[in-house]
Amino acid sequence: MSRPRLATVWLDGCSGCHMSFLDLDERLIEIGERADLVYSPLVDVKAYPAGVDVCLVEGAVASEEDLVKIRMIRERTRVLVSFGDCAVTSNVPGMRNPIGVRPLLERAYLDNATLNQQVPCEVVPKLLPKAMPVHAVVEVDVFLPGCPPSADLIYAALDDLLAGRRPDLSRRARFGS
Repeated sequence: MSRPRLATVWLDGCSGCHMSFLDLDERLIEIGERADLVYSPLVDVKAYPAGVDVCLVEGAVASEEDLVKIRMIRERTRVLVSFGDCAVTSNVPGMRNPIGVRPLLERAYLDNATLNQQVPCEVVPKLLPKAMPVHAVVEVDVFLPGCPPSADLIYAALDDLLAGRRPDLSRRARFGS
């Protein structure tokens, strides 16, 4: 029997959830013995593969690039996990929503710049009108709250998911803690 295929993805967030994932420390070895990490910012794989069993998605959907990516990930993933508060609620990336895209870009690239003052039209992905939690765009199977979620919570969820069980995080996690 083949091992489960695990992926992690980073959309619009700070990478804190991935840092917390690394805080699994020696438990990473156990996870590595139980699953194949097939895609992640932590490994050198360029394209998201088909047939992923579990994917932890960090960050909000905030750009056109994020939107295309999360839809493709959902199509290729059996169990999609909103990983951390930015993925679950849009958290910090969503703070830009009341401001609007144009005023935000002008503040960042015109008002606060001293050289080459211009709003970029290349390289920087085009922002969506609002940053959204992952479940606003695609179906999410498991919500893993926290900013970031603790290593213990991540391990508990992965332990269940890799064993083929749906995690019951009701006693382990709650928003705001």
